[in-house]
Amino acid sequence: MIFRVAGPATAVVAMVLAVGCTAPGAEPTPTFVGEPTAGTPDPSVAPGPTSTPEPEPEPFAPGPALPPATAQPQDVLTGLAAPWGLAFLPGGAVLVTLRDSAQVLLLGAGGVAPVGGPGAEQLAAGTLHDGEGGLLGVAVSPDVEQDRLVYLYRTAPTGNEVVRAELDPAAGTLGDLQPVLTGIPAAGNHNGGRIAFGPDGMLYVATGDAGSRPTSQDTGSLAGKILRVTPDGAAAPGNPFTGSPVWSLGHRNVQGLAWDADGRMFASEFGQNTWDELNVILPGGNYGWPGSEGVTGASGTIDPVATWPTSDASPSGIAVTEGAVYLAALRGERLWQVPLDGAGVGGPVVALDGLGRLRHVAVGPDGALWVLTNNTDGRGSPRDGDDRLLRIAPPA
Repeated sequence: MIFRVAGPATAVVAMVLAVGCTAPGAEPTPTFVGEPTAGTPDPSVAPGPTSTPEPEPEPFAPGPALPPATAQPQDVLTGLAAPWGLAFLPGGAVLVTLRDSAQVLLLGAGGVAPVGGPGAEQLAAGTLHDGEGGLLGVAVSPDVEQDRLVYLYRTAPTGNEVVRAELDPAAGTLGDLQPVLTGIPAAGNHNGGRIAFGPDGMLYVATGDAGSRPTSQDTGSLAGKILRVTPDGAAAPGNPFTGSPVWSLGHRNVQGLAWDADGRMFASEFGQNTWDELNVILPGGNYGWPGSEGVTGASGTIDPVATWPTSDASPSGIAVTEGAVYLAALRGERLWQVPLDGAGVGGPVVALDGLGRLRHVAVGPDGALWVLTNNTDGRGSPRDGDDRLLRIAPPA
């Protein structure tokens, strides 16, 4: 497979990333392009006889050089196979997960290539692609400049799990996988899969009911929940159920997590036959599934702040800007914009369509919306160049 990256002059060329893209058995050639980060010791100043400063972590390579985002979608990558997750590294490089092949792609200033190393080999060998399962979400540690940790949600033979590994930013390789959170029920569908670090530095994990509806209401099960854990995978301090990773319950299949500037947490929710949802997540909140779908006013449950007919949405990833929440719609084949209106939200409007199924949207370090299409996942109709990663400026 050839991945293509669109450059500033709009020419589309095949790129080979210098970091981590080597022939089998060959040694990687670490390459760093850019300026040293602030605080890097000056090699011309010799330390005193008792001074043994700790070496500074190697800076992350810069991201791709791209023109300013516009209201018209601009391709960044084309030729992707079932992309799912998206995360950004310091400096602007981009990580993209491919669900079915269990690969992590690294896009930097030199182009794009699969990440290598023992972690990549373990992902390929131990990730089970079954229906909607496979390699799904990706998140970068809030302390990645020091700990180099990248977190991944995947389907393993024993169920869904979150693992992490150290990323070598120069060689483009992942170290051995470390389990963070295991025992999440898995099935051919309703696997959840989005992971994200919140403003509090805790890791939030979105799970699905894995086809067993009652588990969404069972606080002893990890299915049909939003989970909150420490970066090491322990139940986070302050969780609503003592000693449990459960943060909220009563979910059918959450695939989008994001926060606004005030720390308000949003999540997207796949409905069954009638209503898809955008929810504001509160600790210990019960969002009603399987008894409720859409706005019901049911006692003891929290209604969504926005809904769509399932034919118009099937929302996966979401992103929050200063003025709106954006939802990537699969079946609805559009990007929805939900304006933020004080403590509430306004009516949804279409921000982007015409590109087929959309899997994820994220706000990049450049302030643009980065969008993943998902027409090659077995349910879409692939078009020339699919699947793609593209950018647009947030609508005014």
